[in-house]
Amino acid sequence: MKIGYARVSTDAQETHLQMDALKRAKCNRIYEEKASGVKTERPELMRLLDNARNGDVIIVWKFDCLARSLRQLIDTTVLLNQHGVELHSLTENINTTTPSGKLTFHIFAALAEFERDLLRQRVNAGLKAARRRGRVGGRPKALGEADLKKARALLRSGDYTRVEVAQELAVSRHTLWRALVKNVTL
Repeated sequence: MKIGYARVSTDAQETHLQMDALKRAKCNRIYEEKASGVKTERPELMRLLDNARNGDVIIVWKFDCLARSLRQLIDTTVLLNQHGVELHSLTENINTTTPSGKLTFHIFAALAEFERDLLRQRVNAGLKAARRRGRVGGRPKALGEADLKKARALLRSGDYTRVEVAQELAVSRHTLWRALVKNVTL
């Protein structure tokens, strides 16, 4: 039996392209999921793996729908092979039912992981270079030094609660509390 699996990372994305391709591949059953590939909790993938039987072929639009790392992809493929289930990727045109497809699968998977590692290195190098130039990423601080001085003065006066001070500064009480704790005690 041909079993399809379609996945997108967020609810804002759609699986229409993948679903159309899986239908053209004449999948008897298609499992569809909206979940990050990094997550280990993917109920539809688990359901697919539980229902796959000896002789079945799992068809995906691209391998990254199935797994986000080489290790995860190889582990999944090994698990499938132990149960007599093969894997076919439509976009990469790799079919593990053939010896050449298995070889191509391993080569492409290694190259994909190499590419992700290079990208991760470039991003980290860019972040380090930006920090050396004094640029710090992330969200701007909600409370500046003047706001913290005002908050401390209001709290010391005893006329204001933390909730009232937070309202005065237009931040949540948690933001105020974190900022006060981080910047020494009152």
